[in-house]
Parts: sequence; structure tokens; C-alpha cells
Amino acid sequence: MAACDRGDGTTSKPHRFKINEAFAIGGTKGDVGGAAACTIKTIEQNTGLRIDHFLSVDFQGFKGMVDAVDGIEVCPEHAIHDKKAHLDLESGCQTVKGEQALGYVRTRHSVGDGSDIGRIGRQQEFMRALAAKAQEKLTSPGALYDVLDSATRSVTTDPALAGIEPLVDLASSVKDIPEDRLTFLTVPNYPRELDVPTDKANISWQYPQAQDLFTALAKDEEIDEAELTTVAPVPARSIKVQALNGTGTTGAAANAAEHLRAAGHTVVGTGDAPEASETTSVTYPPGLEQQARAVAVRLRNSVTPQVDPNATAGVVTLTIGTDYSGLRG
Repeated sequence: MAACDRGDGTTSKPHRFKINEAFAIGGTKGDVGGAAACTIKTIEQNTGLRIDHFLSVDFQGFKGMVDAVDGIEVCPEHAIHDKKAHLDLESGCQTVKGEQALGYVRTRHSVGDGSDIGRIGRQQEFMRALAAKAQEKLTSPGALYDVLDSATRSVTTDPALAGIEPLVDLASSVKDIPEDRLTFLTVPNYPRELDVPTDKANISWQYPQAQDLFTALAKDEEIDEAELTTVAPVPARSIKVQALNGTGTTGAAANAAEHLRAAGHTVVGTGDAPEASETTSVTYPPGLEQQARAVAVRLRNSVTPQVDPNATAGVVTLTIGTDYSGLRG
């Protein structure tokens, strides 16, 4: 979590927690712009991506968008009765609007496995259907303008997107994207209890796949969803790492070891490198390529792991050079 201006004259300290806390920290005084700023800063620091714009839609705005396209068809396998989400929905295909639509994307405990990840999947399917129907129905500039005129009353954006005209331009630029080219993805992840056995409520990003996704987005490259999601989890805790000091500065390896532990890795030792180095490096024995990449992609330096046939079996070696600038996340 990045250090953020709370909007009340104080600044939060960097710390590790759920990423959505950033929105609450930046919005301490109810300012959506501040909430977005803290969220953007946190995402940029943890992914290396550059966020150019933001758009925040409140509950009323969401309901308005769904109603503007005459509702969205959903097909729950089982009836959903969720008092917290104010939702009573029978099984089978049906069209939802307004409060029902909002309840459907908010429900969690009463459907599926009850997890946030399951809810995210349903939300992605709903948004995919909403985007497809918007492309189908909002074909005329007049219809699009009317919808955005209503929606902007419940939308907060950065200055560059403020007002109807910029949003019309944005919508017009993406309206011809084929439905099968519109992709919603979840960052590859695994249960955090694989790293911290007592934590059964949270997840950790799966590296190196998570960084592969962020890099592809940054470079505007094709993303292979199957490649990102079909690899068996390699928990950070299962990756054994030793940190060697190649800087000549006392404590550099110990400092890096703390960064590695904070990232969830198992540090098996620290020491001095055989020789001084300006460049940080990651080496590994044969068979540990994925583990080595998982360490390398977390570095703020750009490092390509190198296989070392003489490396200690089962251990990835991080050698700290004078260019070392810490780990992401």
C-alpha cells in the first residue's frame, strides 16, 4: 500500500494490506478524487503500469447504465436470497434491472463459494454482457449522448474525462471493438494461506504470471488467458532464496532479506557475494526457472534470471548490486 494523502492534512504510511484499502485511505474525507489518486498510486507502484485516467461510478450510476440498455439477462443455476444485497432471485434465465441488477453484482455469501473471487467472476460476466448490449443498443450518437447525460450525474472522472463530450468521444472510440476482443481478467492468484497458514481470508498474486500480465498490458500486447491461469500455483513461501551482498555496503543483504520475507519468500541465508557488482542478478539451479522468475519480476530493477549449474540445489540466489532498488508490493 502506497503512502497517501488522506485529505485531512495527514499522510498514511506505506504498509501491506488489501489493495482496496487504498480507496478508503484516499477518500477519508469523502473525496472520490482523493480515493482514486491513492488507488492509482498503489496500483502503479505494485504493477509498474501507468494509469492515465480514472472513472468512478456509484450505485445510482450503475443502475442507470443497466436500465439504459433495458436490463441484462442473468442465468443463476440456483435461487439467490441475500438480505445483505437486498436480492431475491429465482433460478433460471431472467432480465434484471435497477436494484435487482445492483444486488446481483453485490451478492457474495448466498451464491457460489461465497468468496470475493467468485463475486468478481460474476461481475466480469455481467460487465461483459452490459458492454455487448450497450454496443447493440446505443448505436446512434443521440442515444449515447442521452445515456451519458444521465450517467454523468453519478460518475466521477479525472479532469481530462470530465463532461459529456470527452465521454462520448471515449465511448465512440471503443464501440466498434468486437465482443470476442473484449476481455475481463483476474490477476493470477492463489490462497494466501499457502504462505501464511493462519490467513484463510485473503489471496496473493501469483508470480511470475501476475507480472507477465502487467507487462503485456504496459506494452499493449496480446494476452493469453489460458497461459496465465493454467499453471499450478507456486506459493512465495515455497521459494527458498539466499541474498548475497555485492555492494560492499554493510547490511545490504540483510535489508534485501527483509524485502524477500515481506514478499512471502523463505530466506535461507545471507552473505557476501564472491565479488563486487554494480548490477543486481538472480541465479538458480536447473529446474527452478519459474521460482527464479517469480523472484526476479518482483524486483524494481529489470533482471533476467540466469541458470547456474553450480548453484545450491533448491535455492534461488539474489545478488544485490549497487543498482538494487527493492521489491514491488
